[in-house]
Amino acid sequence: MRTVAVLGGGIGGLAAAHYLSRSAPAAKVVLLEQSGRFGGWLWSSRRSDGAVFELGPRGVRPVGPVGRNTLNLVEELGLEHEVLPVTYSHVASQSRFLFVRGQLWKMPAGLSGLLKTTPPFSRPLLPQLLKEVFVPKGKEDDESLHSFVSRRFSAELADIAVDSLCRGVFAGDCRRLSVGACFPDLLRAERRRGSVLLGMLLGSGAKPEVAPGPLAQRAQREHWAQWSLRRGLESLPEALVQSLEQNIGVELHAQAPVKGLEPTDSGWRIRSEAGMISADHIVSALPATALSQLLPPSCQPLVSLLQQLPYVTVAVVSLEYSGCVLPVQGFGHLLPSSEDPGVLGVVYDSEFFPQHNSPDKESTRLTVMMGGAWFQEVFGDPDRVKPDHLLSTAVSAVSRHLGVSQNPVWSNVALHRDCIPQYHQGHTRRVELMRGFISDTKLPLSLVGSSYDGVSVNDVIFSGRTAVDMLLAAMDLKPVTSVLEFTNS
Repeated sequence: MRTVAVLGGGIGGLAAAHYLSRSAPAAKVVLLEQSGRFGGWLWSSRRSDGAVFELGPRGVRPVGPVGRNTLNLVEELGLEHEVLPVTYSHVASQSRFLFVRGQLWKMPAGLSGLLKTTPPFSRPLLPQLLKEVFVPKGKEDDESLHSFVSRRFSAELADIAVDSLCRGVFAGDCRRLSVGACFPDLLRAERRRGSVLLGMLLGSGAKPEVAPGPLAQRAQREHWAQWSLRRGLESLPEALVQSLEQNIGVELHAQAPVKGLEPTDSGWRIRSEAGMISADHIVSALPATALSQLLPPSCQPLVSLLQQLPYVTVAVVSLEYSGCVLPVQGFGHLLPSSEDPGVLGVVYDSEFFPQHNSPDKESTRLTVMMGGAWFQEVFGDPDRVKPDHLLSTAVSAVSRHLGVSQNPVWSNVALHRDCIPQYHQGHTRRVELMRGFISDTKLPLSLVGSSYDGVSVNDVIFSGRTAVDMLLAAMDLKPVTSVLEFTNS
């Protein structure tokens, strides 16, 4: 029997273990997680009064192959009746805000919003979008998001909208983030169609084909913009754990940090708190920096590449206010770095998932995201920052941005150290070199998780599925499900 060790019990590792156990029942799967809980950054705080506060991601988008794949997984696990959908017609989907120059502005929406000048922008957006068709292709292999949008659209759009978006999605600096790694569809559109706009309209390349199951079909039919689960997104890794525990071919070990990896003639010898484990193959869902500390000297070229990936720390401050205190309805607001580098944005949780409110009282739940690429600049060493300081900064931001004068009736401060990898320029090439080294040396190792192919929940789950499909083909273990097909679109 072949043994595959999965390192890391976050959503990427759990997904890889799930697809392995489902597609190759003849293989033994051993999953090792260093902490006492599974799920990684999918972390839901559930209060005794029924309120749910997300300490990590709070909503999942259902669109595209990776979105359909996640919904198919939700259905496989029997969670379809727990899904809380938010449609595109919902006010939270249609109303998103920016806090610029000390004011809250609604982002332009619809054709009328693009035709007229809408603050904080100094001119209409539609002409900028249309003229992009005539902008020449870039000549660089990679480019920062800020440079790409400035060149193809306008510096103002890059300074305000793209800067804010990158802080909300990656907690990162758009002047350093790679367009090809963070938003590959944009770069592919330019290269194939000569225009982002034409690429979005006509399609810009091959995409993996994932057939939608009944739940994904429902999401398409009802026009979901995002979804969550009734008890929070942590229900997804919890269901994966429950399913894996019922499989006699799977071993799950919590509080089992890996101490070292030693190559053998037949695979690996893994030193961990769970003992010495022999494996034919390793699927690493660890952060790149953590994996780099475990590999042997013979893997030094790979180690060097893994160590080049930076991470940022994010403070997530959950706040609850009595009654309805918001002056607007919507998803939330983001800030460009020029406005306040320390505060990334505020999410209006009770607006789009009111089911997570306590049923016993009317309240407003907010999440303030802080730090990211600016954490040390604003707050100093994460190991020394005081939770009270982060809390007061968050409460002050809510007061300043939304005019909320009362104090929160409940709060929680979660400091996520090194939680989001930063895909700086050259990231895609570095990942290619990593996998090239693994292929050239025939190293029995697969890389999955947010360090490589996308930071969203969908991306991470899909990376686990893709790695498993490739592994089964390489190990000549016939999968129950077929390897992904690719179609042009």
